[in-house]
Amino acid sequence: MHMLMQNARDFRQRAAARAEEFGRLADGQAPQALFTTCSDSRVNPTLITGASLGELFELRTAGGIIPPYAPGRHSSEAATIEYAVEVLGVADIVVCGHSHCGAVGAMVRREDLSAVPAVRGWLENATTPPLSIDSSGPAVAEAVKHHVLSQLGRLSEYPCVDRRAEAGRLNLHGWFYEVDTGSVLVHRPHDDAFLPL
Repeated sequence: MHMLMQNARDFRQRAAARAEEFGRLADGQAPQALFTTCSDSRVNPTLITGASLGELFELRTAGGIIPPYAPGRHSSEAATIEYAVEVLGVADIVVCGHSHCGAVGAMVRREDLSAVPAVRGWLENATTPPLSIDSSGPAVAEAVKHHVLSQLGRLSEYPCVDRRAEAGRLNLHGWFYEVDTGSVLVHRPHDDAFLPL
């Protein structure tokens, strides 16, 4: 923690060297995409995409779960999606799953989560990958890919997303990031497969 605190102290000096860029950020934001992914510390959207400050609007949740749309039920996730689409007018939404995902692994293996009831309750929001999906090994790659597609389906249930996608003003993308290799695969609907980006 000491190193993180020291870096935070030194950040002002680093920011001063980029005064013009930071000054523009103070005027507002116009991100290109909403990037939804897991809270996992090994997944860094700006590192993966090479995005600069202000280019990504991020939604990070345990397991990258997007809760089902429920009229009248307000949540941070729903507010983030709605704000990105309706106010910021993002043209793209990326749902990015990752290898070695503890949340998806726990769902697939039906792990006992009684010691972490909040986690157990949150994971109940997810669509559990079918048992027929190969979940062997720590990467749980096929289960995560299925999970990404399920979350894309969830996004489409949000009226603001559905409306703009139908109008051709919003594109949805499913990505799979391999933690151990840095590879990124994208779901190609025509092939119904995750292929290199």
